[in-house]
Amino acid sequence: MNRVYNFSAGPSMLPLPVLEKAASELVCYGESGMSVMEMSHRSPDYEAIIKDAEAMLRQLMNIPDNYKVLFLQGGASTQFASVPLNLLSEGGYADYIVSGQFSGKAYTEAQKYGDVKIAATSKPDNFTYVPATTRESFRAGADYVHICFNNTIYGTKFPYIPDTGDIPLVADMSSCIISEPVDVSKFGVIYAGAQKNMAPAGLTLVIVREDLLGRARPETPTMLDWKTMADNDSMYNTPPCYAIYMAKLVYEWILSIGGLEEMQKRNARKAALLYDYLDSQDYYIAPVQKESRSMMNVTFVTGDADLDKKFASEAAKAGLKNLKGHRSVGGMRASIYNAMPEEGVAALVEFMKKFAAENPKA
Repeated sequence: MNRVYNFSAGPSMLPLPVLEKAASELVCYGESGMSVMEMSHRSPDYEAIIKDAEAMLRQLMNIPDNYKVLFLQGGASTQFASVPLNLLSEGGYADYIVSGQFSGKAYTEAQKYGDVKIAATSKPDNFTYVPATTRESFRAGADYVHICFNNTIYGTKFPYIPDTGDIPLVADMSSCIISEPVDVSKFGVIYAGAQKNMAPAGLTLVIVREDLLGRARPETPTMLDWKTMADNDSMYNTPPCYAIYMAKLVYEWILSIGGLEEMQKRNARKAALLYDYLDSQDYYIAPVQKESRSMMNVTFVTGDADLDKKFASEAAKAGLKNLKGHRSVGGMRASIYNAMPEEGVAALVEFMKKFAAENPKA
C-alpha cells in the first residue's frame, strides 16, 4: 500500500482502520445484501446506522440530554445563513467575533437578516491571534454571539470559551470537532462541516440546545429550519447516508482508543512536535501568537514566496502532500487532524530540516 501523508485542510485524511472497515463493508453491509450507498434511509438497517451514530457521538462528546443532534447537508457555509434565520429575532441583534476568513463570511451572511455587529476582531493584525473578550464585549440582550472556534486558514484557535452570560454562544467547530473534550453545555449551538475531522464531505453536524428550537423566522426555508430537522430525526428528506455511516465508524474508532481524552493527548503530542521545531530555529517563521496556536492547523512561511513554492512541491514528491498554504495567505499549512499519525508529523519535521539545509536563504 502506497499511502502518503495527507496534510490537506479538507477534505482530509481519514483513519486507516475506518477506511479498511468501510472497504470490507462496501459491497455488502452486514446481512443486508447491499451497500450502505444503495440502502433506503427508511430501512431498518439504515435507521440503526443513524441511531448508532448519534448515540456514539453523544457518548463521545458527553452531549447533554437537552440538546438535539442533527445530521444535515450543505456544509458549514449553509449554517452561516441558518444561524440567523433560526436565532435572530425580528428587531433583535447578534454579535460576532471575527477571527478569520470563515467567521468573516458568517458575519457577512448574517448581515442580510438584521442588526449584526462585530464585537471583536484580529483582522488588522492579519488574524495572527484570537481577540480577547469579556462579557462586556457583547451587547446586552443579544440573540446570540457567534465564533469560529478554530481558524483553518490562519492556524489559530480560541484558547478560551467566551463568557457571554445568558446570551447563547454559537460556535463553528468545523476544523476542531471531536479533537478534544469540550463542554457542550457552554454553547447554545455547535455546528461543523464533517470533512476535516469526522467524515467525507457532504455531512454537516449541528448540535443545538432544545430551547433554541422553534424560533425560526417565517421566511426560513424548510430545509434550514432546525426544528423541522429535529422533529424528523434528521430525515425530513434523504440525509447524506454514506457520510453519516462513515462518521459512525470514526466515532467508533475514537471510542475504541479511549475517547476524546486520548485523542487530545495524541493531538497535543503531534502539535508540540511541530511547534517545538518551529520555535527552535529561524529558517521558518510561525506567524501565529503562541497563546492562539491551533492544534489542528499549523501555518508557517520561509519569508520567500519562491522558496515556499519549492517547499510545497518537493514535499509532495517526498510523500508529504497538500502543504501549500491557503491562496489568501500563501506559505505552508500542515493540517494535522485526528487521523494524521505522529509518524507523519515526524516525517514532516525531518523534511523541513533537510529542506532548510539544502536551500539556504540569500
